[in-house]
Amino acid sequence: MAPPPADDPPADDPPADAAAGGGPPRTAAATFCATLVDEWVRAGIADVVVAPGSRSTPLALAVAHDGRVRVHVHHDERSAGFLALGLGLATGRPAPVITTSGTAAVELHPAVVEAHQARVPMICCTADRPPELHHVGAPQTVDQVHLYGRAVRWFADPGVPDAAAASSWRSLAARSVAEALGPPAGPVQLNLPFRDPLVGSPGPLPEGRADGGPWHRHVAQAERHPALDAVHEIVTGRRGVIVAGWGVDDPGAVHRLAAVLGWPVLADPRSGCRTPDPATVAHADALLRVGAMAERFRPEVVLQLGAPPASKVVGQWLAASGARHVVVDPDGAWLDPDRRADVVVAGAVGAVCDALATAGPERAAEPWAPTWAAAEAAAASAIADALAGHDGPTEPGIARDVVAVVPDHGALVVSSSMPVRDVEWYAAPRTGGRVLSNRGANGIDGVVSTAVGLAVSGTPTVLLIGDVALLHDTNGLLGLAGRVADLVIVVVDNDGGGIFSFLPQARQLDDATFERLFGTPHGVDVAALARVHGLPATVVARGHEVGPAVVDALALGGARVIVARTDR
Repeated sequence: MAPPPADDPPADDPPADAAAGGGPPRTAAATFCATLVDEWVRAGIADVVVAPGSRSTPLALAVAHDGRVRVHVHHDERSAGFLALGLGLATGRPAPVITTSGTAAVELHPAVVEAHQARVPMICCTADRPPELHHVGAPQTVDQVHLYGRAVRWFADPGVPDAAAASSWRSLAARSVAEALGPPAGPVQLNLPFRDPLVGSPGPLPEGRADGGPWHRHVAQAERHPALDAVHEIVTGRRGVIVAGWGVDDPGAVHRLAAVLGWPVLADPRSGCRTPDPATVAHADALLRVGAMAERFRPEVVLQLGAPPASKVVGQWLAASGARHVVVDPDGAWLDPDRRADVVVAGAVGAVCDALATAGPERAAEPWAPTWAAAEAAAASAIADALAGHDGPTEPGIARDVVAVVPDHGALVVSSSMPVRDVEWYAAPRTGGRVLSNRGANGIDGVVSTAVGLAVSGTPTVLLIGDVALLHDTNGLLGLAGRVADLVIVVVDNDGGGIFSFLPQARQLDDATFERLFGTPHGVDVAALARVHGLPATVVARGHEVGPAVVDALALGGARVIVARTDR
């Protein structure tokens, strides 16, 4: 909906007959909300997520009537938050998520925490009761001021909409987008109290910028290469490893630097660096489990680009190496859980790598990369042979096969717990495809909804998830059959919490106690659960069937479920 002419100031609750066509009365709330939406569109917002509720009516109606944004309605606020997170991952821009007041707003908190720690843009619009209904026992009323604590980049509560404050409305909306985009990107909370009547019509909107752009433009400082003299001195003439994780913006620059240094690239799938390149090491976890290998490959320098890998084996090896440690992160985040960093560099990873390569650091005297390449080739061959010897589905084999068949222009969302580790440990290098995972807080909740957010953005998406993580977000399946989304959900069903079998609890507790508290078999028929939600479901019986089943499901389109049953 194009904004009404801005010749007159916004009306402040005029009588009902002031609305065009005898419809709902013009209200300050409706005008305020229409202004927010118009300004969001000017700032590039294309998607909004709405969880049904009463107090949020003015804003829900504004996005529904605008016509320039795609509106995604979800019954469950917790899942709606993660759907918005998925849209933010897919597009790089926030998708405002709207809830009613009370515990509905509280349900967004898990997604807010993930968005905060994973640096995903998000705008949480929590409708609220007006001040006079607080502290008197009114229903659906909780203290929503700073509800998400320090997890948000910015909090604002502009009060009940009042025409006297109309000059601030566009600034509020534009700033919410700018703050969510960062740097660093992350969640924003707009707490929006509304009084009755909740259904109204907008009056004339306050005038926007004449060029059609947003009220505020947040322009990041022009890229300046940091002073890299200290890093150049650390890397030159030494044997080192590049550990590439989430946060790499230019995989090509990483491999160019690796070629200059003669170093291997230990590539997390989320980095985009796990490509068929002579420097790529995809099976570091397997190699470093061998004591002789771990000692032979001890580096003098570690160049960590972005987030560290999930592998505890690799992490412990890096921490015990005694190497000098450089961390590079786009926002200068302190990604150093073992407190080993000599230098933390804030800068775009690609720019830093190119600057280092251009500076011409000397290689180490002793050959290094060819030794890693030979070991990587041996490990890859051994793993492929071992997996080929199993007729039934295995979790490493499923991960390897799923990664291989994701479309070049598509995305793979991987659940935390075992799936993300299986992908990291066993997936072979390839080009194309994007690998994503909610590893900000490393939780298993909201993973289905995150994948739905990727898929509804128009990205062909495959989700690799365990049965327990699926059950954590069953409501993510609500309405999925009716959404325009190409999403294949591959469920590794081992009837419980498989990751706990690798932890000390499995060795130190009797079987009955372990199964009750950690194995936690649930007995749910996952395929039947999918069909209840109107989703076609296929159960595969053999390991080699998983990859072709994913390819076939993608070709058919829509949302589909593939279940592969394994033995914990």
